[in-house]
Amino acid sequence: MGNFGPAAAQTGTPLPDLKLGQYDHARPSLTGGGALRTAAQPAAVKGQYVVRLREAPVTSYTGGVKGLAATRPAAGEELQPHSAAAEKYRQHLGDAQRDVLGDFGVHAQRTYTTAFNGFAVKLTGAQAGKLSKDPRVAAVTPARLVKADAATTPTTEASQPTAQAPGRTAARTATTATATTTTTTTTTKPVHGSDVVVGVIDTGIWPESASFAATMAAPAGWRGTCQSSKDFPATACNGKIVGARYFADGWLSAYGSLPDGESLSPRDMNGHGTHTASTAAGLPVKHAMVLGHDYGAISGVAPDARIAVYKALWGGSGMDADIIAAIDAAVADGVQVINYSIGNSMGDYQPNSPIGNAFLNAYLAGVFVAASAGNDGMSGMISNAEPWVTTVGATVERSHEATVRLGDGTRIVGTSMDQLPSRRSTPIVFADQAGSLEDGAQYCWSGSLDPAKVKGKIVACDFLDAVGAVAEVKAAGGVGVVLFQSTGNVRLNVIYDFPTVYLWSAEQAGKLFNYLWAHRTDGTASLAEGGDGSSLVGLPSVAGLSSYGPDQVHTGLQKPDLVADGIDVVAAVSPMDGGRLFDAYSGTSMAAPHVAGMAALLRARHPKWSPGATASALRTTASDTKGTASPLQQGSGMPRTSSADDPGLVIEPSAAELTTFAAAETPDGKEINLPSIALREYDGTKPVQLTRRLTNVGTRTETYTAHVDGLAGMKVTVSPRTISVKPGATAKVTITLERGTATWDRYSTGSLVFSSAKHRVRLTVAGRPWGFTPRPYDDTGIEFGRTGGQGQGYLEPGFTGPLAGRTTGYTPVTWTDKKLTTTVSGGVFSPGGLGTQGTKIVVPRGSAGLIVQTASDDPNTNLDLYLYKDGKLVDRSWASWHSNERSVRFFPEPGVYTAYVHAQTATSPEIPYQLGVTVVPENGNRHNATLTAPSRVERGANYQATLNPVGAQPDVEQWAYTEFRTGKTVVPGLLISSR
Repeated sequence: MGNFGPAAAQTGTPLPDLKLGQYDHARPSLTGGGALRTAAQPAAVKGQYVVRLREAPVTSYTGGVKGLAATRPAAGEELQPHSAAAEKYRQHLGDAQRDVLGDFGVHAQRTYTTAFNGFAVKLTGAQAGKLSKDPRVAAVTPARLVKADAATTPTTEASQPTAQAPGRTAARTATTATATTTTTTTTTKPVHGSDVVVGVIDTGIWPESASFAATMAAPAGWRGTCQSSKDFPATACNGKIVGARYFADGWLSAYGSLPDGESLSPRDMNGHGTHTASTAAGLPVKHAMVLGHDYGAISGVAPDARIAVYKALWGGSGMDADIIAAIDAAVADGVQVINYSIGNSMGDYQPNSPIGNAFLNAYLAGVFVAASAGNDGMSGMISNAEPWVTTVGATVERSHEATVRLGDGTRIVGTSMDQLPSRRSTPIVFADQAGSLEDGAQYCWSGSLDPAKVKGKIVACDFLDAVGAVAEVKAAGGVGVVLFQSTGNVRLNVIYDFPTVYLWSAEQAGKLFNYLWAHRTDGTASLAEGGDGSSLVGLPSVAGLSSYGPDQVHTGLQKPDLVADGIDVVAAVSPMDGGRLFDAYSGTSMAAPHVAGMAALLRARHPKWSPGATASALRTTASDTKGTASPLQQGSGMPRTSSADDPGLVIEPSAAELTTFAAAETPDGKEINLPSIALREYDGTKPVQLTRRLTNVGTRTETYTAHVDGLAGMKVTVSPRTISVKPGATAKVTITLERGTATWDRYSTGSLVFSSAKHRVRLTVAGRPWGFTPRPYDDTGIEFGRTGGQGQGYLEPGFTGPLAGRTTGYTPVTWTDKKLTTTVSGGVFSPGGLGTQGTKIVVPRGSAGLIVQTASDDPNTNLDLYLYKDGKLVDRSWASWHSNERSVRFFPEPGVYTAYVHAQTATSPEIPYQLGVTVVPENGNRHNATLTAPSRVERGANYQATLNPVGAQPDVEQWAYTEFRTGKTVVPGLLISSR
């Protein structure tokens, strides 16, 4: 980054190094409280495959084979999986499977015929390749490991063994958090899901829980079984638990044995499955007691529904071969709803997976599937993104705020579910002062703290393992804990049974650290329940851990579909997870069963509704969250069963649309008749025309008028704008969307609303016109793909047509020599805090780019860059190994910014560095460069734009803006650097 200023001084006393930034605190890796990390969970399973054959399974067969009648149920009818026709067709499938296996000389580990036609098998790579070319075979997919979707405060590979509560592993405990599971139900009987069976594919169940303690008769037509063993007596299936089975063939074939502590039975040794089952359909419990504390009354969403258990996760993870077997069995047994709180790390990465195909066939058989969206907390990282699955994100519905008041009066609002017994001022010490850094005292590792320095004090821990840190402080005689992480994490709770406040953001951590560093020996604090509401944008709001849209696998689907209560949810768990019968878990794992329970309620009220009609009713009547109401974050919003019971109109896809989607190599989805519209990469030079079919499920003719809500800049027309729909009839509307004045390469969001005198039916819409950067993520970090270097930039246009370009010419970077001071290395950033220097930057209106950079000549110094505007963080660049940070804002909002430079790693008290600032005007023309670009482009092709210097150039980095025109339409281009 150039030679700017003298090398940093290397003399004097070395700064104390707390190494708080040396570990990257991982995002939650699971979506539900009791998921257990074990050593036996590798990312890939060599030699294991799932093979899908081309013929339809029993659920989807519509006829065509001579002598074999159709087995797919008609609309509104239930599957008859053991009818004479089904058994005859199943025999046909079995014969065909054996023929394929015999031809290749291999043996199936498990075969599937009900919701999936195929088998799980061990193959060599050569065999897999040959099998995939067989005309009888639809797909050969390497076996994959999936995981429970429960959130966890992180533990990392770098963490040391930690103290544990008796019988409770730190990893298990770290996944929990809390809240009461309640729901609004309809007032028409039956309201609680009577006779509906919810199938829960998960880690099993703890049948002795009070949430399942009711004897009931099996509903008519139930075909499931109770797979008993020495660990799971037949009496466990009491009618409330109407069936229980386990599936481990895939796991055992891959790993040879179960994880330590597991039981080869439907019994839950983990907690996750019990929690999701009780959230969906648990009985009312007046007092949910956790470690002697009463967390109040709880109830499943559909307390009268039955529960069928399909254990396919072992130690919190499972093989797709076992998941498919569970789906196959659940559909054959007769469940009406499936809850699937399981997903893929970092979301789906390919369309039409074997599990997704099995769920399609379950849907076609009339089974509603609710599934978790994932806990990666990032855009595009959606799990379970198929259009026939109702994908559910998580909301925060209870604040559980707690306040740390420091001795100088600073208040930091965090969160806690523990009892905080006193507001009085108490000595507080940062853990680095209370033990050995070599033993990990700053992280409160097990055995690292000195009781003499901790007794009677509150201890602040930059934790790697939250439960272990609290246990260590408690064992050393501390009276309270403040947990923080220097790089921030996500907002959730663990019930520690010890006065503990959790500060989850990097900003909170910075405030705390800078106070503690200034008060090394005289710091005080008080911990108090409650706060000022500043910890949330509002209630309810989408949780920070919840993965959100757009769906990176499909350009035309909106995911998640819905959001529901998912943070600090109190429900039944397995006592094998630390002896607790109830606990608070967080994650999209906890959100999905809320929607599964609501679907059970609607199924009881409307047994003839299809899964698509049920999903539509929940989506079109959903309400907005607070501060997170973009469809990218909340989907259609928060479902309400009271409204969904009478939605007026439903918008449901046809079987043909879904099967066509499933057969496509790169499915889009925007044409499917869904109650939403997603246009991730549409051609902004042309109108997009779609149709939607709206069916009246009410009892009287109604007239609806369409109007647009939001969608800034977009031109939207609906034809006909007014429709009159008789009961049971369907109206078709054509929706035309044009970019209008909407910003290129950024999302415009809103909704189409069809209103009658009685009903309001909402279709959420999110569209991003593709200029030059196709993007499977949202607008966060919009500069992604908008920069080039060394005088060149790459264009991938979203349109076809002529192209003419211009450039502003180069604007040189203004470098300024700076110097900041610090007394610590490895501290925590806070605006105006230790080792931090701020510089004001004025960005005028009409600026195409703001580029802020840092540089240092000392290779042992690590600087981080934070960009703020109006007191809020806009962007940060904080690579952990160098000082060459850069923040680029494309078309920044005008105003005053502050660039904060923080010395994360320092070699001396005074740190010289260089700050580079470039503001590129949109309409400037410096006449020092010309632009070479193609004269015509094709959508999706790759092109190069080149800046050609004119005249003498300064020996400094420069930046230019490029802009293009196709016809009369102007499309913003790139910011290109000369170096």
